[in-house]
Amino acid sequence: MDTELRWQKSSFSGGAEGNECVEVAATPGMIHLRESDTPTTHLTTTPTPLTHLLQAIHTGTLHPHH
Repeated sequence: MDTELRWQKSSFSGGAEGNECVEVAATPGMIHLRESDTPTTHLTTTPTPLTHLLQAIHTGTLHPHH
């Protein structure tokens, strides 16, 4: 499936040639995320939970479960 996805590196990766960044690909209704150093493993989610996660990270309200 990776060959069908158009992966884009994060703009925060610093433009380095190394593999230390997050990549994202989108398909209808789905968002795929992976780390450049492990491209065969990726996370697939829908926009709503990802938006909630990113908002919690941004606002500092993300709390791990104990």
